Amino acid sequence: MQKLANMRHWPERMSPNFGMSSRPNNMNMTALNAHQKNGAPGAPPLSPSPAADTTIHYAFNVPFASELAGPNTEEILHATGDSIMRWTHPKEAPDDIPIYELPVHAQNVAALRNMCVELTKGPLPIEAHVISTTPKHLKGQVTTVCLSGAPELVHKSRETILNETPLALRCTTVDVEYNLIVDSKAGVLVKHVTDALDTFAQFCGVDIFILGPKLTPMVDGLNGDIEVIRDQRWRVAIYGDTESTEHAKTQVLIFIDKLLGRHLDMVRFESTLHPIVCGRSRKNIKLIESMTNTAIYFPPFAQMHRYCPPNATRRNPEEIYITGESRPSIELAKRKIHELVSRTKIFMKDAVASPSKIDTVLLGRMDKVRKIMENNGTYIMFPPLASQRNMIRVQGVEGLQIERTMKEIMSLAGQFYYASWWIQQAGASQLPSPHDIRTMLGDICANSDADISFDKMTFTVTGNDDAVKAGLMVLSPMKFVNQTQHQIRVKIELANEHKEFVSGKKNGKINKIMTQSNVQIIFDSFREYNFDIDVIAPTYDSMKQGLGLVEQEMPASISFHVPDQYHKRIIGIGGQHIQRIMKKHSVFVKFSNAMDRGGMGREDDDVKVDNVICRTPARNAQNLELVKSEILDMVDRAHSEFTSQVVHVDRLYHRQLIARLAEIEELEKKWNCKIVFPSTEQASDEVTVTGPEWQVPLCADEFLGMVPETHELVLTRTPSLIKYLESPTFVNDLVAKLKKHYEVTLEVHENPEEKTDDGGRTMTLLWKLTRNNAGGLRDAIDLLHAEFTTAEVETTVVKGALPRPKSDSFEDSLQYFDSKLLQHAPASIGTDSPTKPAFGEEVSQRSTTLFDKLRKPSQLLSSLDRRKNSSHSVNTLFKGSSNVSKSSLISIESTRSFNADRNPWNDSGVNLPDDDGNIWGNRHFGNGYDNKLTPNSILHGGGDVTPRHGTRASGDSGRPSTSHSTNSGYPGPIGPYR
Repeated sequence: MQKLANMRHWPERMSPNFGMSSRPNNMNMTALNAHQKNGAPGAPPLSPSPAADTTIHYAFNVPFASELAGPNTEEILHATGDSIMRWTHPKEAPDDIPIYELPVHAQNVAALRNMCVELTKGPLPIEAHVISTTPKHLKGQVTTVCLSGAPELVHKSRETILNETPLALRCTTVDVEYNLIVDSKAGVLVKHVTDALDTFAQFCGVDIFILGPKLTPMVDGLNGDIEVIRDQRWRVAIYGDTESTEHAKTQVLIFIDKLLGRHLDMVRFESTLHPIVCGRSRKNIKLIESMTNTAIYFPPFAQMHRYCPPNATRRNPEEIYITGESRPSIELAKRKIHELVSRTKIFMKDAVASPSKIDTVLLGRMDKVRKIMENNGTYIMFPPLASQRNMIRVQGVEGLQIERTMKEIMSLAGQFYYASWWIQQAGASQLPSPHDIRTMLGDICANSDADISFDKMTFTVTGNDDAVKAGLMVLSPMKFVNQTQHQIRVKIELANEHKEFVSGKKNGKINKIMTQSNVQIIFDSFREYNFDIDVIAPTYDSMKQGLGLVEQEMPASISFHVPDQYHKRIIGIGGQHIQRIMKKHSVFVKFSNAMDRGGMGREDDDVKVDNVICRTPARNAQNLELVKSEILDMVDRAHSEFTSQVVHVDRLYHRQLIARLAEIEELEKKWNCKIVFPSTEQASDEVTVTGPEWQVPLCADEFLGMVPETHELVLTRTPSLIKYLESPTFVNDLVAKLKKHYEVTLEVHENPEEKTDDGGRTMTLLWKLTRNNAGGLRDAIDLLHAEFTTAEVETTVVKGALPRPKSDSFEDSLQYFDSKLLQHAPASIGTDSPTKPAFGEEVSQRSTTLFDKLRKPSQLLSSLDRRKNSSHSVNTLFKGSSNVSKSSLISIESTRSFNADRNPWNDSGVNLPDDDGNIWGNRHFGNGYDNKLTPNSILHGGGDVTPRHGTRASGDSGRPSTSHSTNSGYPGPIGPYR
């Protein structure tokens, strides 16, 4: 352990041999782990360095993300610099041209080729070659680099290439209200907005586009008709490498805050303290934001890539931006952050991992690493990418969280294999030429996505499990390796506690595998957390069989939550219940309680921690879900299986909701759920509600009751309309009825800016409601129109009508029947979305004119005329509307109508005056709405069935999971540390 006062600037004082040096004496962690002294501090690299005069050949793929398409040219309203030229195909290009031939991708490959040519022609004895292929099993292009030379030069050249190349290009978007960036009167983009975006693009080294509103379909479940709804917000799309896009995204978000009249300030402290100061799940920062009504923007917690685009500036990793309504609130936030930093005491711990596995994590698992850091409130320091260093450091404020973080990071190592193919007897005549070796390595690397090297008659393959097995499969039929005597060795990393599980009693499982498949299996290299399983075979077929059998004995596991009060009931007297379940399904089940996890009250969210783990060999993995369902059958409905539901709330309104943190906490306690807001830097509208399956819809419904919505219905002003709106029938009766039955407040205004097409006056009906009652807005408007008809008031809708899809296929044949049970579908009229804050804006009615004006500037047209649409039209496939949450399907039933008697033919959700008798029985969790009224009811199921939400992903398997595994977490047994 070491305190912060002594290690505040330890990265600057770190020796160049950080990855190879032993741990200082004052960094022991006796309090954390008594076995620390038996670990691997001071251990040499996992593989000894070859002699300097040997020549090795090394091939690896460069992750360019060549399948990333550019924006749809029809949606582009503004582009910075030469972005259009880089991200769209020329006009003369054929229609079927692949995405990887976009100029930006071609330029990246050309720059890589030039770099390799310079390395080859340079003074150092190193050769670098680039091979671009398009494997049949992949959509995009694979770019492979083959290096030949001394080992140290090869590794140094690889480090240079990876850190001077834009890796993993991506696109991130920010939604923005159009009235902030568009001058509606002139019909053009605001100049200072476009100038700012041009500045951000040049400063951060990215390409930025302003795109039109996103189109969202609303599908009629019966007729299959699609009604396209235009989002009220426009999009700022940012293209570039990961670090640069994050930098530019933060700049855009801060600029939007400035447009909203917020002030900006900045605070700096060491970047390694950022996740620690944020706390677990960013709890500390959310608390500060709720107290001060500020937005705090942190840089990415871990930056793995040193690349910076030409003429661009990287973000200072220590800078934290703060925006707020006033200067005093920002100063208060800064003071609170300073208090957190000053009272933070840091402890740290080191561990050793293979350099190749560290590089694979840095290149493909950084999202997972950042999630681990955020969940545990710890910081993970990796050595630089491709530096061949092998030490990982974790620091935090508590030993429990450090240990959890270290175990989760070590579990990632089990997802990667290490294989060697040693050719034992081969004459000089059989040895292929260097050119043939490079071709061979490039082909294997491109088709398997594994890194492969050839040194001293030995092929070495590293990567995730599927990639290594694919690499060996591609290597096996080659004459040079297949027709000579050879030995194949595959190394799997596994947690120490699983040794007995895999080996069996008296190594019975391992001995049986070795007998069946003619392989040798060795348990080797026991370290503090993991050990290695070596599978050694004389032929590829025996290795394939033996490795497959070993993988079948690997522990597969799931973890889930069961409240502590049910554990005794499930275990039974003397364990009879759980023993019966385990024997029935051949699955081991272990429970842990709050005391095992560190004591009562240690964690605020202990109620939601996975405390049951089920483990079985991978060959029996199909029984895990059966055991889980059988255990959960013993749990009451209110504590059933945990699920998650995502509700969409405008990101700018998150600040008002976080300011009501006390109410949200009460809501969480009431429904035993957790409401998680996205981080400020994500600029996401998605709020996640996690909890028991039967409680989540109710919690989400009540949460959406905190989110206000408005909708404007603009009607042509007529004497009869004015007379009715001023009548006691409307003011006293109808308005109260709408409030009582639909939870909708109706106000009447006259907006001078709203005119009819011929310049006539209008009346604006302002509907106020909450998000959980959004499904009733359409019915409330229908009721109003019905009252207009009864009062013989003719109305003409100027803006804001909501077309109602046909309720029945036989409706046309019943048009002459005046029935309250069979409602009529009014004719479709131009529509606006009913569930966005800016209902008063004229996007729907004036978007055509506005788009025409915005897309006529000569400089934009001249660019677009020479380019072609390269994105294959992102609007051909639609997602479900995000306007109405799943919980709106059951909102009225769940909040106030369990005692109401429902008529299933009445799709308004409210009993008609003639139907007040108790005719239709109560229906628990029923939905009074017709499932055609809201888009989410079609997407997620409507009617009277309680919507099922996606189940929470179970804990990570104990065995090294495959590359396409969706599970995560450390597979160790539940004990003092989870």
